[in-house]
Formats: sequence, C-alpha cells, structure tokens
Amino acid sequence: MNANPSSPPTLRDVAEAAGVHTATASRALNPKTRQQISAETARRVMRAAESLGYQPNSVARSLKTSRSATVGLVIPDLTNPLFPPIVRGVESVLESEGYNVWIVNTDNDAERERAKIESLRSRQVEGLIVATARLEHPLLRQLHEQGVTMVLVNRQVEDLPIPAVTGDDATGITLAVRHLAELGHTSIAHLAGPLGTSTGRLRARAFRHAVRDHELRDDPALTVECAYWSEHDGAAAMRSLLDDRRDFTAVVAGNDLIALGCYDVFAERGLSCPSDISVIGFNDMPFLDKLRPPLTTVAVPHHELGAEAARMLLDCIGDPSRPARSLLLPATLVVRGSTAPPITH
Repeated sequence: MNANPSSPPTLRDVAEAAGVHTATASRALNPKTRQQISAETARRVMRAAESLGYQPNSVARSLKTSRSATVGLVIPDLTNPLFPPIVRGVESVLESEGYNVWIVNTDNDAERERAKIESLRSRQVEGLIVATARLEHPLLRQLHEQGVTMVLVNRQVEDLPIPAVTGDDATGITLAVRHLAELGHTSIAHLAGPLGTSTGRLRARAFRHAVRDHELRDDPALTVECAYWSEHDGAAAMRSLLDDRRDFTAVVAGNDLIALGCYDVFAERGLSCPSDISVIGFNDMPFLDKLRPPLTTVAVPHHELGAEAARMLLDCIGDPSRPARSLLLPATLVVRGSTAPPITH
C-alpha cells in the first residue's frame, strides 16, 4: 500500500486494495476499456478507488498514450441561451466516453478566438467543436490545413470540408412564413442575423424564397440585417423599419433574442403584439412561454445538436481519414400568442 499516507493514492494502491493486477485496475477505471474485464471486477476496482480517494493522473496518461482525452468547445457568446443546451449535449456524450471538455467563450472577437484556440491546442486537446464559424473564416482554414480535427455545430463554412451539425434552418423559416401567410399576412419583414454567418445567410435566403412561394409582397427593404444575434440589435433593426415607415404587419426574426428586441420597441412605441404586429422567433430558447405575449418560434433540438456534434467528433478522432459529412436536425414551429391574423382597418 501507499507508504506515505500524506501523498495521493496511486493506481498500484487501488490494484492492491481490489486484489487485481495494475493493468486490470487501469482498464477498469477507463470507460473506454472497462468492457474488457468482468463487471464484478470493474465494480470492485471502482469501489477501491472511491474508498481510497484515487484520482487518475490524466497528464501522466496523456504523456504515456499521446492522448489527452480532452476536447475544446469554442462558443461565441455564453450569455446567449441558445448555447447551454448545446454544451450539455456535448458533455453528455463526451463524458460517457471518458473525455473532458474545455469550454472557451470568444465574445465574437476574432483575436480572442485565436488566442483561446491556441490555448486549447497547447493543452493537447484531441479535437475542437466550433460554434463560432463565419462563412469566410481564415483561422478555421488555417486549422484545417494543419490537420486539426474539428466539427462545426450550428454553423457551416464555405469551401472547407469540415463536418457540421446544424438545424434545418430553411425548413424552419419556411414554416414560419407559411404560418403567417395562412393567418392572412401579406407584408412580412425579416430581421436577419449577421449575413457573414451561415445561419444568418441561410435563414434570410429561405425567407425570400418562402415569400415568393406564397406570392407575398417581395420588398428587399423589409429585410434588415442585425450585426449581432442580440436583443439590442433586434431593437435597432425594428426601430429602423418603423422610422422608415415601412408597411408590414408581421416579423420573422433571425432568432429569439432579435425577437425580444422587437418586444422592447413595441413597449417604447405603444404598439401591441400581435394586434399591431405579429412576431416569430427562432430557436425556442427557455422561458419564451413566460413572455407577454408568449413568443411563437421555430424549435431546434439544441441538446441533440451538441450530442450529435460530439458523436461526430469522436468518429473523426477514431478515423481521421473519414470524409466530412453534414447532419441536419429537424426544425418545428411552436405556435404561441405572438402571432394572429392582421387587423384590417
């Protein structure tokens, strides 16, 4: 047993306490190799480790195996309620496979992003899950050329074969426009997300297609780009439409935060939703049903988005030569109180 009671217990101490060989104890404590031994032996080893307070030395293991069992998760804005369920989905899959997740927040700043990713790579992460991708993204191109294992989540890039997991944005926007058209709206505005992101551009493009398909008023001036996916930018975009006296009775917002910005402006200007203007968001983030009125929105399974991205990354780590593939997860419309037929005057 451990000769020095003040020093942390070793793997050998655990093996002795469980009455097994050190190699067997090592396999029992690693989720990836635990199935190689009997369930009873594995339980005995884990009980011994727990009673001794044993903590595996991941640094020593990574030096020995050249594998760190860590993954970096790169998030653009941790204050956006979209991301916690994605993070939870990533963690649920990776932790069950014996991986730890380093989470970094870039605040949508390119220099901060570069510094954070360099920090992750210095920690020998085995791969990256990236939620910050822009359509033109020189850093991602550089990392791809350096052979870094990556999966994109909630984003795609152009001209780079990087695996990606996204929601079906086009279908989601199509459902939103169809819902408003069926209510009788003919003049619909779109407060688009940043058009330098795949989600912003794809949703804006889908909006224009849906407006034409339903033979609604097709006015480019009714689409306003927001610089960020934020409540502040949504409010600024709504003010600009109202100040320009644009004629519209409904809004499809690029995401729920942009839609919240619309609510702020309605309160400022004494407008009623949905009596004066109907609003639809995108993402179905938590607590939208608590708003007044509760927000109609497009739901995307964000926990599953994160889980699928993690599974895809594990596949890439296991087989670096596998071709890049993209996965679309279904979007659904959640109808609440912020949409109603337009009032004819």
